[in-house]
Formats: sequence, C-alpha cells, structure tokens
Amino acid sequence: MDKEIKILHGDCITLMKGMGNETVDLIVTDPPYNLFKDYGNDSDRRSHDEYLLFTRQWLSEAKRILKNTGTIYLFMGVRYISYIYEILEKELGFIFNSWVTWYYTQGIGKTRGFSPRHDDILMFTKTKDFTFNLDDVRVPQKYYRSINNMRGANPGNVWEFSHVHYCQENRQNHPTQKPEALFERMILASSNESDLVFDPFCGSGTALRVCQQTKRKGIGIETNEDYVEMIKNRLSKPFYGFDSIDERMTRIPNDLNDTALREQYISNHINWFLQNHPDKINDFMKTVNQKYPKRAIKLDFEQYNLFDNTIYLIIQLQIRKKEGN
Repeated sequence: MDKEIKILHGDCITLMKGMGNETVDLIVTDPPYNLFKDYGNDSDRRSHDEYLLFTRQWLSEAKRILKNTGTIYLFMGVRYISYIYEILEKELGFIFNSWVTWYYTQGIGKTRGFSPRHDDILMFTKTKDFTFNLDDVRVPQKYYRSINNMRGANPGNVWEFSHVHYCQENRQNHPTQKPEALFERMILASSNESDLVFDPFCGSGTALRVCQQTKRKGIGIETNEDYVEMIKNRLSKPFYGFDSIDERMTRIPNDLNDTALREQYISNHINWFLQNHPDKINDFMKTVNQKYPKRAIKLDFEQYNLFDNTIYLIIQLQIRKKEGN
C-alpha cells in the first residue's frame, strides 16, 4: 500500500486522541447515520442520546486536530443533521459554509410518501481563512462566449452522481459505499497536493482511494477489521479512472465554431476536467464529433502531451477495451 496512505483499525475517538493538534488539513467523512445498518458491529445501533454524545466526542477531537485553514465535510441523513449542524456551529464554533445536496436518480421506493433521492453533506470551516480551490472543481460551460470564463463554472451545491451499483466492478462489500467523484470534488476543492486528509469512518475506503490518486496524504480509521483488509485490497488495484463522474464533465460548449479555438479548448478541457477520468476521454471525443460533425477531430494524445506515459497507456488500453480490440 502507498506509504502516504494509512488505514488504522480501532475506535476513532481513541485513535484521534493520539493525533497531534492542528495536524490535519481536511476532514471528509461519512459517519454512521444511526439507522441500524449492518456494518458488522453495533456502531449504527445507539440510542438517541448515546449517538449525540458520541458525535460530540468525535467532532471535538476533529476540531482539535484540524488546522486553522482546514475544512470538514460531513455526510448525514435527515434524522440527525439538524442536531449535528447545531453541535458544529453553536457548541464547537465551526463556521458554516455550504449545505451540499447529493442528488441521485435511483434508490429505495416508497408507496406511502416520496421516495428519497438525496443525501446531505455539511461543509464547515474552522476559521474564515480556509483552503478552497475553485478552479480545480469547476464544470464546463454550456456555451462558448468570449466574456465567459471558459475554465468553467462553479458546480453549485446540488451535485448529481450515480450510486455505485452492485454490478459495478469497483463495488465493495459495504452497505453505504459512496461514489469516488463525490470525494474527488471535496478533496480537490479543500486541500492541496501533499496535504493530509483524514477520514475517521473509513468504511469502504473511498476517501483514501481518492487521496491516493490526487497526490494527497491520507489517514483513515475503521472499526471493522474485515473492512480494513478490504480497503487495503482496494488501494492495491490499478487505477483506470474514478468510478463515477459528474456528467457535465464530458459536455463540450455550444457555439465553439472557430477551429483553432475549439482545438485549443479540447486540449484544455481534458487537462481541466478529465485528469482523474482517463476512461472518459473517448466518450468526450465522441461528444465533440457528434456536436461538430463537419469539423470532426481525432485526438492525438501525444501531440497534446496531456498526461504522463503511465496515464497515456491507460487511456489507450481503455479505448481498445471499449472498441473490442
């Protein structure tokens, strides 16, 4: 396993107490929602008061180890999110920044009431001086305009990503695995290369996998020893692109009719939006040539020199795999 990535087995509060003050740049985590899910232990089966006490304890440690420029992203379900908001803001003095809605199109169905189709993510910072790299998480513009920032638009606070379905190759034996692209956006936005990202509820290991592929250091804690071994195995596998993507990343702006501008934009687009999704470059080029059929382009990866040799070879392998060669 990568020396910059560590997975620890044990109780998160106990292990966090052994971490130094202000040593972590970013916390991104998906704790148990206390909905009685089976994580191989009783971590999701607490009384109401026990759960809030547990939450106060680990969040207090989280604040202590987080740097003053740090951010915490916390997934939470509707039952406890209002309590956790108050703990973060009123009790611990974190500064609210964003309430992100993760929207997905598939999930459980209800016959008496409306079927749930979103999860929530709270984003709080420790101070007003925090890391935020907007350029690293922009999404492509819909239209080319000389007055537009063609580097892209702010993705907003409603994020659409598909679930990691049970038929997907990357699906782990974990009941609440989250898409890698969700963590990609948070980690790119709120940390820099070589920063330390921490996940006290590592689960299926998504946070650590994203850290591994975005040149971040990562520490994760997990109580279930079987999950620890599963995470180690996941981290040892080759990388062909994250298991999910914001579909806007593969769109090309309308009205990009100037040939020179379009070719330059295509090179920039891949560097800006698809660095961690080499398996999607071929799909992007199909979209380009469908939108501009009279000006079809065959992308020369070597000419554009977009990636290092390893990524270039991965791209070629993925294209051949899709074409059945």
